[in-house]
Amino acid sequence: MDTKKEELKTEEKKEVEGKKDEKSEETKAEESKPEEKKIEIKLEELPLSSKDKVDKIPLNQQDIENYKKDYDSKPMNRIIQNVLAKNKITKTIKINDKRVYNRHIFEIDIPTMRATNQGGSGRCWIFAGLNILREIVAKKLKVSDFELSQNYIAFYDKFEKINYTLESIIELCPRDYDDRTLCHVLKEGVQDGGQWDMFANIVKKYGVVPKVVMDETEQSSATREGNFVISNTLRKFAAKASKLYREGKKDDIQNEKKIILTKLFNFLCMCYGKPVEKFNFEYTDSSRKYHFEKDLTPLSFYNKYLEGVIDQYVSVVNAPTPSKPFYSLFTVKYVGNVVGGKKITYINLPMNELKELCLKQLKAGEIIWFGSDSGKFKDDTNVWDNEMFDYKTVFDLDMNVEKGDMLDYQISAMDHAMVITGVSFKEDGKPGKWKIENSWGPDKNNGGYYLMTDSWFDSFVYQAVINKKYLSKEQLEVLNKEYIELEPWDPMGTLAL
Repeated sequence: MDTKKEELKTEEKKEVEGKKDEKSEETKAEESKPEEKKIEIKLEELPLSSKDKVDKIPLNQQDIENYKKDYDSKPMNRIIQNVLAKNKITKTIKINDKRVYNRHIFEIDIPTMRATNQGGSGRCWIFAGLNILREIVAKKLKVSDFELSQNYIAFYDKFEKINYTLESIIELCPRDYDDRTLCHVLKEGVQDGGQWDMFANIVKKYGVVPKVVMDETEQSSATREGNFVISNTLRKFAAKASKLYREGKKDDIQNEKKIILTKLFNFLCMCYGKPVEKFNFEYTDSSRKYHFEKDLTPLSFYNKYLEGVIDQYVSVVNAPTPSKPFYSLFTVKYVGNVVGGKKITYINLPMNELKELCLKQLKAGEIIWFGSDSGKFKDDTNVWDNEMFDYKTVFDLDMNVEKGDMLDYQISAMDHAMVITGVSFKEDGKPGKWKIENSWGPDKNNGGYYLMTDSWFDSFVYQAVINKKYLSKEQLEVLNKEYIELEPWDPMGTLAL
């Protein structure tokens, strides 16, 4: 009996020592990892300790009675209630004195063509990009009205996004269905939105064509239904690919991908039209001289009128958060369109430097692609002004929040791309208001051109695309730094719609 006990103790001891050795090997392996990997911690996975847990406090009837008494004690509340019963909040609290300064008169006002219309789609970033390129082409053609085909770019962007998303899903197959990154990729699906570098990828790979060669369709201008079909198909693929991966049938996943690409290419052709491969282009210039160009391709047209233009520009952002140091180069995981194309990259700069670069470009006669949060503080006269609405006096609510906090706490992020075409200065020489070419159609106030105040620029402009020749040596050197990769759900990874 004693011998058996001793044998059991000996076996237990060996097992414990084996685990210790095993743990020791794991520890050694962990210590040998690069430092940056050691500090990669996902905060959402950290369990709350008992001292961090707080009991939730429900509302009770006494609370409600106290709030009612507080409301009734202020006679002005009843007046405001009556006004709001028949009027919008923004109209009620608008400071009309601001209209005097917010007129569409600008010291620098670069001549541009009439505003375009993205319709019921989220292709603003494509429209903004092509609005810049069309000005260059139009000068060479000597025409006063011209558009490049937004539909052509949108077709290939959508198809490249389908492939990009399929590849992302395949890469993430080993993960569980509720993995945060996989969930994010599936939730985003394939949508219309994009970034400057995504625009550059498509233009450089596929070229451009005049709008008359591949015009808009109902589906290109109203994309919700088509996006549902595409995204639902990709999510269905994700479910099937996950099962195939766990069954060890990796080759079947790639075969399934090819089938999906074939079907969705057909679907896009039905919705947008089959992309043009070769075309003739005829036009009459400002001198009424007729021109005819034969057997052009999208890339030959691009190379003839725009060769090298895209490579001149770099994306500059202002993201003043602790996790994003200035003078650093950032990219975002799983945000892109062309597999093997240029990564989305940003140089993060202080706002005063970003603004100075914009002024340099405007003074040189070059318009600017930029991204902002268009949903904040806009009135019905096409003006964005965060000092135009008096929430404090009427509601005793302060709507001003530090820009870094707005990014970190889901208050604001870039959601729309437009073009800056002008600026006016205050008496102190600093910018006061900026002129904007939007893509919401010409049948708006001021022909579809908008205005943003400089204070709104500070708070809600996040990105500007700048010609590299205007960057300082220090700013250009950032491009040689290693990328800092942001998570897919980071606010700087949002897409302009």
